Amino acid sequence: MSKVLALLNLALLIAFPVAWAAPILRAGVLPFFGMSEISVLSGIRSLLESDPWLALLVALLALVAPYVKILTLAGIQFGYLTARALPLVKFAGRLAMADIFLIALYIVVVKGAGLARVETAWGLWLFTACVGLSLITSWLTPVRR
Repeated sequence: MSKVLALLNLALLIAFPVAWAAPILRAGVLPFFGMSEISVLSGIRSLLESDPWLALLVALLALVAPYVKILTLAGIQFGYLTARALPLVKFAGRLAMADIFLIALYIVVVKGAGLARVETAWGLWLFTACVGLSLITSWLTPVRR
């Protein structure tokens, strides 16, 4: 069982970049205009031009935090790290969940304002599944003290 968890955890090293490039939402100004697909990576790229600090925060939450969690958990799973590394796994996991919250908040605000049309896309579900699978693998991983 622990080998399966370790392999699932390592599979996230491939799944997360796919989720980052996948469209997380489609946005358009009015219903009769075309919808633009936005991914995590394209969102960060757009933010770099308008608000570099927010782009850095989103990159930290969406790109860095999940990889820190995956690699730290892999270190624990393969015996390179001890249980003392668990607080880092928990902290990185919380940061990764914060990004999903920010995306959901953006969708609610834009829909509530009524100025644009926003639809979720398959990449949001993939990104959420990656974060969820990461969370499950960390919960189920037995810890050697």
